[in-house]
Amino acid sequence: MALSSCQAPMLVEDSSLEGWKVIGSGGFGQIYKARHRQWGCDVAIKLLHYDDGTSASLLRELDMMRRGSSPYAIQVRGVFRGRVPSSGSSTQLGLVMELMERGSLASLQETLCGAPPWPLVFRLAHQVALGLNYLHSLSPPMLHLDLKPSNVLLDFYLNAKLTDFGLARYYRSVTRVSKKDSGEEGGTISYMPPEAFQVSYSPTLASDIYSYGILLWAIVTGKQPYAHAKSSLVRLRIPEGDRPLLDEIRVQAAGRAGLTGLMELMERCWDTRPEQRPSSLECTTETEELYKIHKHAINDAVHQVLKKLDQMEEETMIEQIGRVHITQARPPDMNKQFNLDCCYFSLFLFMYLQRQFSSPDTFQIHLCNVTGFQHGNNNTMHIQVMDTSDRKRHPTAPSRVDLPPPHPGSWKDKTGGVG
Repeated sequence: MALSSCQAPMLVEDSSLEGWKVIGSGGFGQIYKARHRQWGCDVAIKLLHYDDGTSASLLRELDMMRRGSSPYAIQVRGVFRGRVPSSGSSTQLGLVMELMERGSLASLQETLCGAPPWPLVFRLAHQVALGLNYLHSLSPPMLHLDLKPSNVLLDFYLNAKLTDFGLARYYRSVTRVSKKDSGEEGGTISYMPPEAFQVSYSPTLASDIYSYGILLWAIVTGKQPYAHAKSSLVRLRIPEGDRPLLDEIRVQAAGRAGLTGLMELMERCWDTRPEQRPSSLECTTETEELYKIHKHAINDAVHQVLKKLDQMEEETMIEQIGRVHITQARPPDMNKQFNLDCCYFSLFLFMYLQRQFSSPDTFQIHLCNVTGFQHGNNNTMHIQVMDTSDRKRHPTAPSRVDLPPPHPGSWKDKTGGVG
C-alpha cells in the first residue's frame, strides 16, 4: 500500500503544517502540536520509528483506524510524511491526530496530587471502557496492549479518549514487539497481564481487560501501581498473584455509593485466569450503571477541577513573571544642570504647534510660566502665574453653564464654608 494511494485527507505533507511545538515524547517517537493551514485547526503529530520495510503494514492499520469512528478513541485524521522544521532529519512518518487540550490522565493526577472528584472518577472509568469496547468491536478486533493513564487523553471538559495505537495490532495478525528490535516491552510492566511474562505469550482481548482493571485502580486512587517496587520484582510477583492494595478503597467504599461495585469489577478484570475476566462490553455495561449514580453531580465536579487547573496555571504564570530579571533604574545625576529657559520654550512650542495642527484658525494662547526641575529623589514643580487680567474667552469654548443652587444642607450651603 503506497503512500500516494491514501485518500484525502489521509496524507498530510509538511507544507500543510505550521507552528510546530513539542508537547510530549514516548517510546515510539516525539509528539508535536502544529496548525493545519487548510483545516484551520490545531492537530497532534506523533512521529513513529518505523522503517520503510514496515510502512506498508502501518498504513493498512491506519487506514482501518481512520475509517472507524468513536467519541472515546482518538481519531487518526491522516498520515504525516515529511520533515519536521529545525530537526534536520530525513523524511519521517507519523500520525496526524486530534489535539486534546487537557493532556493526559497521568498529568491531571500529577497536577491534582491524587484522584479527581468522585463523579469524574466514575465517568472516566466508563469512558475508558467505551473506548476499549470500540477497539474490541472492530472487525477484525483491535488490541490496544498499552492501557495506562498516560494513554488516556482529556479534552477541554475532561472527557476521556484512548490514544497511542503504536502498540495496537489486529487480532488476526498480532505480533509482539520484541525488546531487542524496538527497545519496547509491548506495554508498561505494571499494567501487563501475568501471561505476558511467559515465553509463549500471545496477546488476546483478555490482555487488555487485565490492563483495564489495573487502570481502574489508578483512576480511583490517583496513584501508580507498585510505585516503589523494582521492575524485576514486579515481573516476578505479578504471575504469582500480587495486585495493587485495596485497603484504601475499601475504607472509602463504606461511604461512597457505587465504589464497592467498581472495586469488584477491577478484581474480576485482573484475575490471573484470562478466561475469567469480563469482556469489554460487560465492563461498559457495569460502569454505565455505576456512573448513573453520580451523573447528576458531574458538571459541578468538572467545574471544580477546571477552576483549580486555571488557578494553578495563573499561579505558575505569576511565578514565572516573578523570575524575570528587571534591571533597576540608575539614580538621577545630582550634578546635572537643567536649562529652564529651554524647557519653557519647548513647552510653549509644543502647545502652539499642537493647536495649529488641530484647528485652521489663528489665535493667541496665554500660558502660565511653568518651570520644572528635579532635586534629589523628590520631584518638585514651581508654578509662576503671569498677569491674567487680559485673558479672554476663546470663541471655541462651550457656553457658560449656570449651575443649580446648592442642595439644602450641603457644605456649600453652610455659612462660613467648610467648618
